[in-house]
Amino acid sequence: MLDVTADLTKPLVLVVEDEPALATMLRYNLEKQGFRVDEAADGQEALTRISESTPDIVLLDWMLPVLSGIEVCRQIRRRPATRELPVIMVTARAEDSDAVRGLNTGADDYITKPFKLDNLLARMRALLRRSGGVTEKGTLNFHDVSMDLATHRVQRNGRSVHLGPTEFRLLEFFMNHPRRVFSREELLNSVWGADIHVEPRTVDVHIRRLRKAINGDDELDLVRTVRAAGYALDTDPI
Repeated sequence: MLDVTADLTKPLVLVVEDEPALATMLRYNLEKQGFRVDEAADGQEALTRISESTPDIVLLDWMLPVLSGIEVCRQIRRRPATRELPVIMVTARAEDSDAVRGLNTGADDYITKPFKLDNLLARMRALLRRSGGVTEKGTLNFHDVSMDLATHRVQRNGRSVHLGPTEFRLLEFFMNHPRRVFSREELLNSVWGADIHVEPRTVDVHIRRLRKAINGDDELDLVRTVRAAGYALDTDPI
């Protein structure tokens, strides 16, 4: 249960986990690290908790009763109010294909069990930095895309572009370095952080999501893929 007397300035984490021992361990350690913690033991309860009090970040187990973590993540992304809610998928499934499936469903990151608490905390804090508290002021512009850093809004040709926190940071990085080609490793270090271990193919997943979000029908694809080199924000397809 959520402690309603807790300091509301602390980030709220929703732990969605059906193993009581792991949920208790996470609550204890996260509270020691300055987080408020809410819990849900199944997928349906998780969606109810999110509707009642939107958390700052969700730790979402893949294998859950009632609704799977994959379905919960899908529903989070379908709802306008939670479309940009940071989600870390926690899974015992270590196959690359499973990790990519979780990311394609809308998760911002994933971590496999068993995991080190320091690793989880680093990922959470990096994601929270990307998802809110943007202190820079001003607007970035490239071609027909504008990014307001104060309001955390993106527009293309006057239409709103809805981005998750990772895609926002990825686009922000590209817009600060237009027409330059960056390798997957350079993007991982710059956007995710050098201290965070993320598989290079994770970049490909988020690039696909960024492309889908910013490229409308009959609009120029601004994200250029350079074979064996990486990606660039560019109006030149060659």
